[in-house]
Amino acid sequence: MLFYAVRWDVCGGKELQKERPKNMNAVQTKSPLPLSKQQERKRALTVWSKVCFAIGGAPYQITGTALGFFLQIFLLDVARLNPLNASVILFVGRAWDAVTDPTVGFLVSRTPWTRHGRMMPWILVSTIPAVLCYFLIWVVPPIEQGKMMWYLLFYCLFQTLQTCFHVPYSALTMFISTEQRERDSATAYRMTVEVFGTVVGTAIQGQIVGMANTPCKNNTSPNNSSNDSIQSNNSHIPLKSNIFDERCAYMIASAVISLIYVVCAAVLFFGVREQDVQGELKAQKRVSFQKGLRLVMGHGPYVKLVLAFLFTSLAFMLLEGNFAVFIKYTLGFREDFQNILLVIMVSATVSIPMWQWFLCRFGKKTAVYIGITWAVPFMILVVSVNSSLIVSYIVSIAAGVSVGAAFLLPWSMLPDVVDDFKLQNPTSQGHEAIFYSFYVFFTKFASGVSLGVSTLALSFAGYETGVCVQSDSVNLTLKLLVSAAPVSLIALGLLIFMTYPIDEERREYNNKQLQLLLRNEEEEDEMEVLKPDITA
Repeated sequence: MLFYAVRWDVCGGKELQKERPKNMNAVQTKSPLPLSKQQERKRALTVWSKVCFAIGGAPYQITGTALGFFLQIFLLDVARLNPLNASVILFVGRAWDAVTDPTVGFLVSRTPWTRHGRMMPWILVSTIPAVLCYFLIWVVPPIEQGKMMWYLLFYCLFQTLQTCFHVPYSALTMFISTEQRERDSATAYRMTVEVFGTVVGTAIQGQIVGMANTPCKNNTSPNNSSNDSIQSNNSHIPLKSNIFDERCAYMIASAVISLIYVVCAAVLFFGVREQDVQGELKAQKRVSFQKGLRLVMGHGPYVKLVLAFLFTSLAFMLLEGNFAVFIKYTLGFREDFQNILLVIMVSATVSIPMWQWFLCRFGKKTAVYIGITWAVPFMILVVSVNSSLIVSYIVSIAAGVSVGAAFLLPWSMLPDVVDDFKLQNPTSQGHEAIFYSFYVFFTKFASGVSLGVSTLALSFAGYETGVCVQSDSVNLTLKLLVSAAPVSLIALGLLIFMTYPIDEERREYNNKQLQLLLRNEEEEDEMEVLKPDITA
């Protein structure tokens, strides 16, 4: 949901957009007097402001991780929804979330300035309703008829309200400082907190839910003949005596996350001052959305990059959405699945600095090939060997390393595509929001497809809610969803990526050309300012 274009070069930390030169204070303000040191300090962001700004990004990652890992298994095993109904909820909710992004972005861009700014009112007003809807997603209503509509309603409402929070928050980057260097520094703080937020979301939701006994009943179906070893891991647990405990566990976890959501929003609101740069925005020429969309979608490198990462993202979304169910039923580790999920996210968080070093040392395309394919052998291993807790943790660590690469690489490569577009279309600028927002749109839509299709596949395979052991057909389907399907999608994505034309040589050439253009513009601005003195 990045409705801004931060041009941060992860390898060098160099700002690729037009910066204000160090010796151009007078030129920029068209004043013969340089800015005082006190004014410069006032313009610079404090570390506290950057930390407060970064904390505002945590709610999106915490709630998103909790929903991504646990909503499917909650709807199936706690709310006891039919898998077909659960698939509808997951698909429609994510598809609706994808649609709301550009809509809210358009409305935010038309918001007038208030005494609290343009973005802060959206963040403030949406927080409490969003928290309420998020809590109600994890509540099992005391009704059977209309239960599906309950979850569909509050899931879509939460996605809408969270978009009303996160889109203005993303755009707030452009309003916390007029200095590009300060914006980039604040973004670095934000990325650190957001990555940590994925660990927090997995830990809170998983550990609280894991403390409750998972209710189930033994399945005496003759189709379970191949699951004798799993039966030993799943001793009979009375269905009625513990269902209340598990429902309470999900509600407690959602209440804790809701409290963190509110605290983060309060820290953001009181700790960050939004600056009025509306005058600068008015000076910019408005770009036709339709024309910009046609140009962006006609830019070959962008289309190839989005398609490649669309398939690889879909692969990891299938793994994320079904791994908890796979661990719980196919492997039989009902009491360990939350710990295995936590290991994945910790591994992903720790691996991100390593991948940043790797792509700077060996190039971004090489990082894609190595990082995305790293998990493939382990995806095959986990479904090929007998149920083993040690193997499951090894696979989780390896999968987390690839998840870290998949998290970092798209956002480090999208700026290269934007640079390439600028050089090929020098007379058409200002389309950065389209590049970022439509990448997020396609990614979210793919997430909805993966969750909906996988849950629907479980329905066709005969998934039963509330049982300790699923049938062989369900276990086979889960193996396909966490191994064969992701591996195939990764292979398809990498085949498309082979046609991606921006390598390191072309990227460096684009960067040099952009810097040359910026220097020329700066010289023209300087001459324009000095012109009155010459003619005087």
